[in-house]
Amino acid sequence: MNITNHYQFTDLIASSGQPTSEQFREIASQGYEVIINLGMPDHKQSICTEGSLVTTLGMTFIHIPVLFGAPSENHYREFTGYMDALKDRKVWVHCIVNARVSAFFFRYLQEARGFSARKAASPLLKAWMPEMDEVWIEFINRAPQQLAQPTEDALDTVSARER
Repeated sequence: MNITNHYQFTDLIASSGQPTSEQFREIASQGYEVIINLGMPDHKQSICTEGSLVTTLGMTFIHIPVLFGAPSENHYREFTGYMDALKDRKVWVHCIVNARVSAFFFRYLQEARGFSARKAASPLLKAWMPEMDEVWIEFINRAPQQLAQPTEDALDTVSARER
């Protein structure tokens, strides 16, 4: 699919930036059952009728609006609660460019699904990290493992805290 910053984490979990109305139709045709939106409803790229569009296509719509400069542990707990409940369903999670979603999945996939930091990091997260502000650095630093700073060879994982 040609959706902004689309990334397939598993057969059941995909993420992206804001899909268009037509792209939501394509997502539905691929068998996705649930759409979770972490973007703000007042963003110029958001679709004000997204909830009704998604439900008309036969998918469940969940909106957890996360202000870009203020992700909270409450937002994260709500997200993890939904993802845990939907673990056997095909779920597509998006925001505006896939930055918020990438940070949430970086933590969640390690904590709940046992992924390594490398496997839990989307390409967008890796590209964003050198420019990430303190709010998001603090947010992703709560993950069990962190990515080392990029080297010429590869990204290696380092333990952020002992288990």
